Amino acid sequence: MKIYVASSWRNTYQPSVVQQLRDDGHDVYDFKDSEGFHWGEVDPHWQTWTPQGYLNGLEHPCAKRGFTRDMQALIECEACVYVMPCGVSASLEAGWACGAGKRVFVYVPALREPDLMVKMAELVTTELQAIREALRT
Repeated sequence: MKIYVASSWRNTYQPSVVQQLRDDGHDVYDFKDSEGFHWGEVDPHWQTWTPQGYLNGLEHPCAKRGFTRDMQALIECEACVYVMPCGVSASLEAGWACGAGKRVFVYVPALREPDLMVKMAELVTTELQAIREALRT
């Protein structure tokens, strides 16, 4: 099964989730791989951007490439595993997947802040094993 793992660059659980799902035989998209996008490609000082600087950064060829790559993987996936804690991009990805009728699972190994709308997902759990089992059906 093609799986999109939505999370954050800062999420330390994401690499293990990707690996365990791959170990189960799934084709898992990893946005952190060697072709993955990072704002540092656009500007090494991206963390000091103004709102207009951010909007300008969205138009940079690297940002457009990263968006296209991530979006294509999201379109092609059959399921999305949302790994908390994460941020706005992962939330948009999981929300898009829900709206597109894809299977969505939320894994909560740690919490930065609660999020009500994860209730859209098929399963919200602290146990990755529960998601791995659900993906087998």
